[in-house]
This record gives sequence, C-alpha cells and structure tokens, in this order.
Amino acid sequence: MPTKTLQIPTPDGQADAFAAFPDRGGQHPGVLLYMDAIGVRPVLEEMAHELAGHGYYVLVPNLFYRHGPAPVTELPEHIGAEDRPALFARLMPLIKAHTTENALRDADAYLRFLAARPEVSAGPVAVIGYCMGAVLAMRTAAAHPGQVAAVAGFHPGSLVTDAPDSPHLLAPELTARVHLGIAENDMTAEAVGELDRALDAAGVDHTCEIYPGTVHGFTMSDTDAFDPSALRRHWDRLLPLLDRALTSS
Repeated sequence: MPTKTLQIPTPDGQADAFAAFPDRGGQHPGVLLYMDAIGVRPVLEEMAHELAGHGYYVLVPNLFYRHGPAPVTELPEHIGAEDRPALFARLMPLIKAHTTENALRDADAYLRFLAARPEVSAGPVAVIGYCMGAVLAMRTAAAHPGQVAAVAGFHPGSLVTDAPDSPHLLAPELTARVHLGIAENDMTAEAVGELDRALDAAGVDHTCEIYPGTVHGFTMSDTDAFDPSALRRHWDRLLPLLDRALTSS
C-alpha cells in the first residue's frame, strides 16, 4: 500500500502525519487513526497499511507535533518493561500538554484535511484510537456527530472520570457506532458498567468488550503487552464495524 508523508495545517502550526491508502486509485472512505501515548512509529504504519488493504484512506497524525516531528523521543525497537519508566518520564509532559482544547482544535483540522483529500470519498469517516487515542476518538466523534459514523477504541485511557467533561458523559452527543476493546487492567468493572450504561441510555449502537487475558497495550507488537490473539480479535471487531458504517448501503 502506498504511504505518503503529509503536513496538516492547524491553528497551532503544522502537524506532521502520514497516510496509507489503496494503490488502485479512486476514492476510498476516510479513517482517522489516533496513536497511543508512545507515538507514531512502525507498528502504527503496519496497522494503517492493513486498513488500507481493506479499502480505506487512513490518516495517522503525530499528536505531539507541537513538540517536534515524530518520533518526538528516541524509542527502542522493542519496548520492554525495563524501558517504560524512562520512556514515560519523557512522554508524560507531552501527554499532559495535549489538553482537550488542543485535541479538539486538532480534530477539526484533521477532519477538514480528510474531507478535502481527492482520494477520500464523500460521506462519513471513522475514528480509531489506541490508549490515549481512544479517548480522543470519543471526543472527536462527539464534537462532529454529522461527520463521524464509527468509533473504535482499544486498550483505552480514562473513559470514565469524575471530571465534568469525562468522555462517558459525551454519549448523548454521539451518533456513531462504537466498539471499545478493553484490556483486563484498563478499567474497573464498575467503570465499565458505568460506561456501558451511559452509552445505553444515549441510544448509542455500541459494544464494550473486555478482551480476556489482556493487559493495556495488547495491540502493539513492539511492546511486552502484545497479545496476538487479542490483535486478531481487534481486527475481527474493527473491520465489520467500518464496513457497516462506511461502505454498506
């Protein structure tokens, strides 16, 4: 699948990004893919290429562009438990600086960019997120209900908090179909139940599924958290969701 490096204009500068898309030409449904907290790297390119192989134009922005182009910090080829303390000591200031306000301004820019691409077909898009990206996917869909038809989040960050803008409280704004693939250590049973009830009450077509035997980060093959069977389950849930929301008549 072709990959193209891009610069996306935002209110705060230029976000570096890449896009993967089918090599057969024509127009394809758009997918915005939000990275996990570790950032844009080869494993995300592999995921984008897989999606492109199923007929989608996949945009993957560097969410930390305000701090420099990806990779914003040096990454080992494989991220083991021994690497995480030093790595996240460098990443946490970037994560904290990526406020909800910044994220929503960026989301506007990313969706405008997708809508203007000649390779992207008219119609709704999907937003996928991993880790912190799952939270951003929910926020993006709630802010753009007329444009986002599908949301998928895997090993999500904090979807249920005490904050007045907790992601689960945005459920009434959602019109997208939603799938959340949750690691066993991501959320308490009480939090998963509260999230499920909020989506039910809002009438959102959704599934909140705990992937058995998993830990946070299970889709990422460059980390110790990787679980091949859970990655397969992720594709088994994600691809039908995209097909129903973006390509089915």
